[in-house]
Amino acid sequence: MFGFVARRVLQMIPVLLVIATITFFMIRLAPGGPFDAEKNVSPEIRKNLEAYYGMNKPVYQQYFDYLGRLLQGDLGPSFKYSNWTVNELIGQSFPISAELAFWSLLIALMIGLPAGIIASLRPNSFSDYIPSSLSLAGISVPNFVLGPLLVLVFALKLGITPVSGWDGWLDRLLPSITLGALYAAYIARLTRGGMLEILSQDFIRTARAKGASPLRVILKHGMRGGLLPVVSYLGPAAAGLMTGSFAVETIFQIPGLGRYFVNAAFNRDYTMLLGAVLFYGALILVFNLIVDIVLIWMNPKLKFE
Repeated sequence: MFGFVARRVLQMIPVLLVIATITFFMIRLAPGGPFDAEKNVSPEIRKNLEAYYGMNKPVYQQYFDYLGRLLQGDLGPSFKYSNWTVNELIGQSFPISAELAFWSLLIALMIGLPAGIIASLRPNSFSDYIPSSLSLAGISVPNFVLGPLLVLVFALKLGITPVSGWDGWLDRLLPSITLGALYAAYIARLTRGGMLEILSQDFIRTARAKGASPLRVILKHGMRGGLLPVVSYLGPAAAGLMTGSFAVETIFQIPGLGRYFVNAAFNRDYTMLLGAVLFYGALILVFNLIVDIVLIWMNPKLKFE
């Protein structure tokens, strides 16, 4: 396993380099700049700002300077948040986004797994149609529509939860449901498909013929193989929960990394955009590596070689 992990980590380096290169030049091709919004800045001050941040250099030199800092783990200063570096902004905001992703994934698993298992036990029946219909609805409704609807009903009409913020556990409820609903729907459909395939295998029939109870058949014999598609999906899902929190954090005014990313895009904060993209890219690669290790552990047919 050590060799497998080492090879995957080495493969991450050129991938992150490609991501950094493409992102660096794409954001500079976009119209506008980080200091265009400063209407009252004199030309002299503007030149000083560009010189301070290295914006007066040729683009290729800016690129190599950025790579040099990146190799040292320095993502540079933020253009819009004075006296803050991108490392500091990510360090203080990412734990909030990670907590939101954790609760959202927990809700998705708590809803999706039971719904998919129930749907697989009696296919093409009433207990199958209801979870399948709800999962289709969850896939069809985007989170930027579901979030305001939940706020309208539970915060404004019923007054059960706050409208926005990130203080108590009630503040976490609506954002977690909003972000986790889509993934609950996908997990339910993947669970149903995987369990249907496993429950039709010969070893399941053998277990039933030996007198194993339905619960034992599902928990001990069925779930280990039936949940392999779900485990494969958890890597992209966890990364999607991190990156997909942009709209949810903006709707509920959560001070996570997603809000900084959105603000950086509007303000042309080049270093913040680059740092967030690289950070999310590294997270996706790490999550995929963890999922591959878990899949090899769950499936005896797979090997680390």
